[in-house]
Formats: sequence, structure tokens, C-alpha cells
Amino acid sequence: MTETYGLFIDGTWRPASDGGTLPAINPYDQSVHAEIAVATAGDVEDAISAARRAFDSTWSKTTPGERAKLLNKVADLLDADADRMALLETTDNGKVIRETHNQMGYAARIFRYYAGWADKMHGDVVPLDQKDTLDFAIRVPFGVVAAITAWNSPVAILTNTLPAALAAGNCVILKPSEHASTTTLEVAKMCEKAGFPAGVVQVVTGAGDVGRVLTESARVDKISFTGSPGVGRMIAQAAGANLKPVTMELGGKSPNIVFDDADFDRALIGALAGIFGATGQTCIAGSRLLVQRGVYDRMVEGLAARAKMIRMGDPRLPETEMGTAANQPQFEKILSFIEAAKGDGARLVAGGGRAEGPGLEKGFFIEPTIFADVRNDMKVAAEEIFGPVLSIIPFEDEEAAVQIANDTPYGLASGIWSENISRCLRMMRAIQSGVVWVNTYRVAAPQAPFGGMKNSGFGRVRGEAGIQEFTQTKNVFIDFSGDRRDPFSMKF
Repeated sequence: MTETYGLFIDGTWRPASDGGTLPAINPYDQSVHAEIAVATAGDVEDAISAARRAFDSTWSKTTPGERAKLLNKVADLLDADADRMALLETTDNGKVIRETHNQMGYAARIFRYYAGWADKMHGDVVPLDQKDTLDFAIRVPFGVVAAITAWNSPVAILTNTLPAALAAGNCVILKPSEHASTTTLEVAKMCEKAGFPAGVVQVVTGAGDVGRVLTESARVDKISFTGSPGVGRMIAQAAGANLKPVTMELGGKSPNIVFDDADFDRALIGALAGIFGATGQTCIAGSRLLVQRGVYDRMVEGLAARAKMIRMGDPRLPETEMGTAANQPQFEKILSFIEAAKGDGARLVAGGGRAEGPGLEKGFFIEPTIFADVRNDMKVAAEEIFGPVLSIIPFEDEEAAVQIANDTPYGLASGIWSENISRCLRMMRAIQSGVVWVNTYRVAAPQAPFGGMKNSGFGRVRGEAGIQEFTQTKNVFIDFSGDRRDPFSMKF
């Protein structure tokens, strides 16, 4: 039976005001598993109004301990419902069940992490030159936050924003991707069940025009966005018109760098996980594998052989190692990049097209694809693909590796594989990326800040930096001298 999801506005589930819906399509078999309401501009304005009322009348008056208690309740609900939530997200976007299940546990962990931060946003007492004046600086919420998330890991991306913003005292309007909305709506149900006041957490679903109303509204105080640089630029322009701050994570073209002295087998596994995990549909995908000449041929051969062994199939089954592209537009985009690489002269060593075989007939399956002898100026190496396509690029020495790694407009993540700690430290300093993994890849932690440089965005999620993104500083001067001073003689 197909489930119908409404909009969650002001504590109430309701259909779109014009009755509009869109289908939620399973990318494995093209079946419609849910119907999602499509918000009108008026619906979005209703959500903004409700958030403003909730912040002014209720949420801004809650104590940090009260906010923490609610966040911990959501974490408990996520843990209790992890199996169903993982299956729903896999059905929505084709990511393998083993990864979506892990992400549900991780989401609960982040909710608990920021519940712990709610009562630890300490201010500062500032020593002044004026001896009879007390000064202190405190952190306060913005008010209404719009969080626009992506389709590749909806709950994981949502939890980069929602719990931190709530712990800091903001109301949040969530706008998930139209390609994968169901688990975000389920999280809203959990917030409702946990007891969040009406208007504090809301969800408006639909396509880009829904997000545009949020980003252009002068009544929204802060925007968080995860997506492409092109859309990010439009959002930044809209936010700039109203002088509102934004946090953006805009993807990457991450270099994963293997030196001759690396633990070869470990580096090979890291390279595979870095690009074929999540079907390559992750902002941190190690899509450019830079390999030093001494181990280049061996690495190309090893990766090509291992890629051909990756088990593809129904992403809901635990034995499946790689699922589908999340939707048809992304499927077609990935295939176009593969054809462009062939035309540019890259050497195809594995995959290269649509995957075929039993159980793969209806799904958006793409073979794990590897190109060797890639130049960094080829389209396949220069542009973000967001799919299971690896470009292997040879290099001679550290200097060349740094030059190739940094020759990109992106700067989100990078990997370094070497047993020489001095080399790792030099490379870590030289590479322009917000995240650096050394002898590992795709590791994340709630306590560790995450974000990019250059065209990969600005601002940070997770860790202390993540909650600071959703607060602003208020400074307070208190004169306790008791003197009635001439205002024109005050010193600055």
C-alpha cells in the first residue's frame, strides 16, 4: 500500500493547499512507494509564520535542559526504529541497507551529542579598561533556520543541521530533496512524538521553487544548504539580498593520494571504499586517485580486478555491496561522464556502462567504473560526477601530488596513504581541503568538525563548530559605578 505524506506545518500534518503531490520512486524497481505533498508558496509562508510565532512565544523561552531532553527523546526513537528507517531510506534512494542502517545509528548519536551541548554554550566575561563596568558576551540563537538537504543521505545530512540548530535554540524548517523526502518526514514525526512545541520543527516538501521561497524570505534568519555549487551560488545571492548568514556544503572532487611506501593492501581497500561506497554518490568520494609511479601499475591492476567482484543487486539485501544511482537524472548524468571520459582518451580498465544481469534489469545500476592514465584536466577528473567512477592519475613525487591535488575548484576532503609520518604531515599542511584522512577514508565522528574550502562551501557542521554556526554573539555592558555621568565626556 502506498503511503501518502503531507506537509508538517505548525504541529499539524496537512496536504498541500492545492492538493499537489509527487511520487516517491524506488530506484531499484521503479515502483512508487509513497506520495509526497508538494508545498505551494503559501504553504511555505505558513511554515515561516509558524516558526516565527513558535520562536517568539515558546522556543526562545525554553531552558537548555528542556531542549536537551527533547533531543534525547528523538535519539531514542531513532534507535528504536532504525531497521524500518533504514529500509525506507534504501527504498527511497537506492543506498545499500548496511550503510543506511549505520547512518540511523549515527544520526541518533548526533542528536545525543548536541543534546549534551545544549547547556554548555558558555559565554565570556570580558576584562575592560573601564574599572566600574562589567562586560560579558553570550551566544544566542538566530531564530528561524531553513535547512535544505540533499537526496544522497537524507537523514545523515539532516542531522548535520537539525539537532545543533535546535540545541542552540532555533526553530527549523526542513526542505528535503524532492528525490528522497520520506525519511525526513519520518524524523519530523519523531520530533512531534518527542514533544517539540508546534512550529519548532517543520517540513515543507517539493522541488526547487519551495526552497526558493525559503531562501528569499526576509523572515528566515539563517540558511543551511547541502547540494551543488550552482544552486549554492543562487542561494547565497538570495541570502545576500537580505543580509542573512549561510552554511554551505557544496560537494567535492577529492584527491585520494597513494605513495610508494603505503601499506598497499590497506590503501587499495581505502581507494575502493572511497569511491564505490554509497555508489560514489557522496560529497567526500575519493574520485581522483593519485598513485605514485612505483606502485601505479600494481594499483591499477588490483583495483580493476577487485571492482569486478563488487556484488550489485537489491540494496535492501545485506549481501549487496553497491546499490543503484538514486534517480534517473543522476543515472543519466553518470553515464554521460563515462562516455566523455572514453572520448577524451582515458583508459577504461573496469566497468564502463550500465550494469546488467539477474536482478538488475529495472534498476539504475551502473558498473563500478575505473579509468586509468587520466589527466587532471579531463572532464572526468575536473567535474564532480557523484557516481561510481574512479579516475586514476599517476604522479612522480610529493610536489607533483600537491599540485595535482590542489588543481581543482573544490576543497572538501582528501586522503593520504603513506607509512612516512613526516610526509603525511607535510602533505596534510599543503593540501587545500577541509577534511584530511591519513591512512583511512570516509571516517566521521559527531565531535569532529566537517566542511569545505573553495567551491566546496563554507561553515562547519558537527563538533563544537557545528553548534556555533547556529548562534550569534551578543555583548552586554553593565555600568555599576552609580555615577550620573555627562554623556559627552564618556571615554571610548
